[in-house]
Amino acid sequence: MKKLSELDERACGVVTAISGDTHFQSRITSIGLTVGSKIEVIQNPKKQPTLLYCRDTMVAINKKESDKIMVEVIK
Repeated sequence: MKKLSELDERACGVVTAISGDTHFQSRITSIGLTVGSKIEVIQNPKKQPTLLYCRDTMVAINKKESDKIMVEVIK
């Protein structure tokens, strides 16, 4: 498992865990990023938000928040 912030561009995976307080977890799940959802990283520059594709939607998540999301990489 890796943190979402550690994935390379074009990496695909499945969300395995979301840590953080209940407010963060509620906000992240409300945009469709839930445990078990498949994601594809579109962009992951060092100092900018991670841009990913999940459930037919593009989502941008800042680095601090993407450190709280664990992903199992799919080859």
